[in-house]
Amino acid sequence: MDFQTGLVVAGLFVGFVVGMTGVGGGSLMTPILLWFGIPPTTAVGTDLLYAAFTKMGGVYVHNKKKNINWKITGLLSLGSVPAAIITLWLLESIKTDITVMNAIIKYSLGWALLFTSVAILFKKKIMVFSEKHAGDRFHYESTTQNVLTVAIGVLLGATVTLTSIGAGALGTVTLFFLYPLLPTPKLVGTEIAHAVPLTLVAGIGHASMGNLDLALLGQLLLGSLPGIYIGSMLSGKVPDLFLRNAIAIMLFMVGYKLVF
Repeated sequence: MDFQTGLVVAGLFVGFVVGMTGVGGGSLMTPILLWFGIPPTTAVGTDLLYAAFTKMGGVYVHNKKKNINWKITGLLSLGSVPAAIITLWLLESIKTDITVMNAIIKYSLGWALLFTSVAILFKKKIMVFSEKHAGDRFHYESTTQNVLTVAIGVLLGATVTLTSIGAGALGTVTLFFLYPLLPTPKLVGTEIAHAVPLTLVAGIGHASMGNLDLALLGQLLLGSLPGIYIGSMLSGKVPDLFLRNAIAIMLFMVGYKLVF
């Protein structure tokens, strides 16, 4: 299998898994690109725009189903977009030393993968805990909740810009803590809606620094768009728990290797 075909197949695989389980594409795609020998800066920059384009379709579907809470999306973006711009500015300031930049991205990527794998493994337990303690700390729609939502946006903005990971798995899990009374489809839809402006801003910023491979982006999209469709159609046919646990273990191993 040649390099180009391999990238299309990688896109198909990631799209299929995302369609079937809803697990973030970035947490799978970026390690795959590193495995293909793509430099960390290019892998992150390309993956951010890949995520923005693939998630636009998700926003269209979720909006039609009324699965998006636009107020929460706005609060998250209020924190994440400025955080993404500041992170891009910091990366731009160390752009001259590409070795340092690649090392920072690789190390951040490792930690993001470790946290993501834990979030995927314990997602159900976190949901149960959140529902049980709903209203203990926050009143629904309270000022504290709004401020914390913006703060989570800041955290996601920095993490996603540095690593292209976190918008999906980490974002959804942190929202479960803050909005335990919100139905799961609405949480997922809201997180997808928030991921689009964030990945778009971060992706364009990386592209302006030269961290984008357009041919690579095209090959990934060529595979992932049909992959997402097939995965969505087969969703529920394969045991979700088995798939999620297998992915979580794989991400943990990759994250561990990158950090240690």
